[in-house]
Amino acid sequence: MTDARAPAPAPRRPNAILRRRRRELALGAALLAALAALPWFISDVYTQNLLILVLLYAGLSQAWNVLGGYCGQVSLGHALYFGLGGYTSTMLLLDLGLPPVFGMVAGGLVGGVGALLVGWPCFRLSGHYYAVATVVVGEIGYLLFINWDFVGGASGLTVPIAGRSWLYLQFGVSKLPWIYVTLGFAAAAWTVAYLVEGSRWGYSWRAVKDDVTAARSLAVRVFPSKMAAAAISGFLTGVGGAIYAQYVGYIDPDSILAGSFSILIALPAVLGGVGTLWGPLLGSAVLIPVSELSRSYLGSSGSGVDLMIYGGLIVAVSLARPAGLVSLFGTRGLAGGRGRG
Repeated sequence: MTDARAPAPAPRRPNAILRRRRRELALGAALLAALAALPWFISDVYTQNLLILVLLYAGLSQAWNVLGGYCGQVSLGHALYFGLGGYTSTMLLLDLGLPPVFGMVAGGLVGGVGALLVGWPCFRLSGHYYAVATVVVGEIGYLLFINWDFVGGASGLTVPIAGRSWLYLQFGVSKLPWIYVTLGFAAAAWTVAYLVEGSRWGYSWRAVKDDVTAARSLAVRVFPSKMAAAAISGFLTGVGGAIYAQYVGYIDPDSILAGSFSILIALPAVLGGVGTLWGPLLGSAVLIPVSELSRSYLGSSGSGVDLMIYGGLIVAVSLARPAGLVSLFGTRGLAGGRGRG
């Protein structure tokens, strides 16, 4: 017989993880609105260019973070997918007249396929062996393009002028539209990472990252998980390459396929916090302005002071905050995937 005096069961509280994800989504929406309004208060062309680069690298680094952060597969060859996207979009425009808006999708698909082709043999390696393999593959791609006359070889390709058009992503001397193009790219990459983080894929990838053997014991399909992460990461990086090619108007292997680009793509996530939602954006917001400003004001001296400042910042953050800049905000909220609710 039930005791009538027994207290009623306490109502269930919303899941802590679900609350955190709702906060992150709300913060993301608020930040998107703020960044969308910010350009109207910036008239200086140099500052506008700086904001474009910050947003572009935030998206690229978030793309790298999908594979290197959540899945734990540290790639040092993402310049290959970046270059594939840029060359695909530009070649389609030059040879077929296909507008870059559609070329971005094609560039993303080629970048994703490229990531799958690299991952198929290289994911059988682990740890630093995989990272070294991606460096080698990236250098092979660089040497191939620099000696391939069909894609312009070392001379590169120039994007033709088609007049002001959103379809062709050409806006004359105005940089304001480019802020919104790169903002859309960064927002799309963040949204993909947000959806992945709370999905079954996200949990599988983090299991693979933490302990491959334990992941297999829990019936996680390790190789397909890595391939899925590579495809998404390669697709987003290819889209970013197509945007960059259209923005600068000229590409060659040194400007879009060099190994230094792979480092630049990965560094913001490493500096901000690997495997987190906000790490790539925070890292880009700090790293890109420091890099550009020090190069602009100190690079002409020829003494390398700009590079010393740039390198010193990375070393200082690595020593002071090994978990990245997101650790300044604790383990919740901004720490994304590392939060424990």
